[in-house]
Amino acid sequence: MSDSLLRVNLTTRTASLEEVPADLAHDFVGGAGLGIKYLFDEVPPGSDPLGEDNKLIFASGPLTGTSAPCASRMAVVGRSPLTGAVGMCLTGGYFPAELKFCGITAIVIEGKADKPVYLTFLDGKAAIRSATRMWGTTTSDCQTLIKDELGDQGVRVACIGPAGENQCKLACIINEVRAAGRKGLGAVMGSKNLKAIAVKGSGAVAVADEAAFRSGRSNMLAAMKAS
Repeated sequence: MSDSLLRVNLTTRTASLEEVPADLAHDFVGGAGLGIKYLFDEVPPGSDPLGEDNKLIFASGPLTGTSAPCASRMAVVGRSPLTGAVGMCLTGGYFPAELKFCGITAIVIEGKADKPVYLTFLDGKAAIRSATRMWGTTTSDCQTLIKDELGDQGVRVACIGPAGENQCKLACIINEVRAAGRKGLGAVMGSKNLKAIAVKGSGAVAVADEAAFRSGRSNMLAAMKAS
């Protein structure tokens, strides 16, 4: 499965898939590197962190979704409303791996919805759905409501609570019980009227050299066990 970038414009309610250029993935390794590169290229200097020009980027690492230990990780990147500078935070859990099972390396969220929405990417299809009934809920209740509405308890959800909705500059983004908890990027999500992102995929992450990967994984597990 080749990895793609999902670009979502909430203003126009459109979504499209783009190829992540190989040289970009090579030169800016990992979710943090890739996310910050897209932020640098696409968000104008001096833009309002809580304005429509800011973008919110979810980007996973190259080992996410493989059997490498401790590798289900993802960076969330945007201009920080707390500092005005680059905002980058890391999170783990099931959501990053599920994103890769969808064939998605990164999601770029741009624009602003005119009312509360949540994004789904299920079975290779993106949709923007009403989040009116979830707005105002805690992150745990929001995840339950979305899974019930979609009729699938296996869906993985990243969402904000009332702090993000009210653009508190310390707001986190929560997936399961994991937090993307630095730089107030939950407020950026709230400023876009985006309550949540729900993903589910059935693909697998391809490894270019299986033998080398297995050797490196064994060495890593041995080092961790001996530490």
